[in-house]
Amino acid sequence: MRQLPELFEANRRWSEQQKGRDPLYFERLCGLQRPKYLWIGCADSRVPANTIIGLEPGEVFVHRNIANLVNPDDTNCMAILQYAIDVLAVEHVIVCGHYGCGGIQAAMGPVLESPLEEWLSPLRQLVQQCGSDGEQTGTSNPSRAHWYTLCEKNVASQVAVLESLPVVRAARERGQTLSLHGWIYDLHDGLLRDLRAA
Repeated sequence: MRQLPELFEANRRWSEQQKGRDPLYFERLCGLQRPKYLWIGCADSRVPANTIIGLEPGEVFVHRNIANLVNPDDTNCMAILQYAIDVLAVEHVIVCGHYGCGGIQAAMGPVLESPLEEWLSPLRQLVQQCGSDGEQTGTSNPSRAHWYTLCEKNVASQVAVLESLPVVRAARERGQTLSLHGWIYDLHDGLLRDLRAA
């Protein structure tokens, strides 16, 4: 017996709806992939890239991980970045974090078991660099405002990592159009904010 039948049924309904609205939808989707955007976002299930920015499948290339990290030691992230820039020739790389990020919250807390603790290492460094508002107020629980500020600082930090990567520098040296963006998503109202425009 097929497991998770409700998901297969939901998939069938979705497929029929898509074909009902546009009979050639899947035929076009099978065509050559030419997205303008690479989205590096959090794996949080409440932050789906295509939905948030109102784009269809095929219009945005997506990489997601815990806390939207751009880690030069992460072969998966580096391969996606290289493919997006060198093969797909994306014009925009967007690092999108979100307020209330569980990865940031975990990095503000006690040490965890590996491999999660190893993954959170850059975030723990960011937390140490930024200090804790708990230290300033004499409490052990950082405020929501401090947590949210760290979410923003993490996005800025990941954009800085992108700026330093050889694949990004090489694209710019050869004259390829490539812009880097740092965005934050607010779960409370569903809106994005450009941190560089803030």
